[in-house]
Amino acid sequence: MKTRKSVWLAMLLLVCLLLAFGATRSGGPQTQQDRIDLVTSHLACPTCSGESVFVSRASAAEAIRTEVARQVGAGIRTDDEIISYIEQRFGSQVLLVPRSTGLDSLVWSLPAAVLIIALSLLVGAFARWGRRTPGAPSVADETLVKNALAEPSQDDNES
Repeated sequence: MKTRKSVWLAMLLLVCLLLAFGATRSGGPQTQQDRIDLVTSHLACPTCSGESVFVSRASAAEAIRTEVARQVGAGIRTDDEIISYIEQRFGSQVLLVPRSTGLDSLVWSLPAAVLIIALSLLVGAFARWGRRTPGAPSVADETLVKNALAEPSQDDNES
C-alpha cells in the first residue's frame, strides 16, 4: 500500500514539474532578429565541429545565416519550414535539435523509456527483497548442521 502512495506521489510531482516548466516558457521570438537567432541556434555549421550556425563565423555558417535572414524577412515560411529548407540543402547533419517525429523521435525517446522501465523494475525488486522474511530452516538444513556439529573437528584430533 505504501509503494502505491509513493508511486502516485512521484507521478504528481512529475506533473507539477512539467506544468511549471510549461508555464514559464516564453511565447516565442518577438522580432525578426529573435526568429533568426532561434532558427540559426537549431542548425549546426556544416564545416565546423559541434558549433551552431548562430555561434560559428565560418563562411558556410554566414551563408546559412544570410539565407535564414532573407527567408525570415520575406515572411513566407515558418521557422520549421526554414529549418526543413536548410536541411534539404545540406542534409540532416545540420540539425542540432532532432526532429520530434518518426524514427528520430523513437531514437531519442527509446533510451529514456528503457532507463525509466529499468529503474522501476529495480525499485520493485528491492522492495520485494526488503519485504521478504527469512523462512524456517528446512529439514535438510537442520540435518546438515547436526552432522557438522557431530563430527569431531581437526583441532580436537591434534590435541
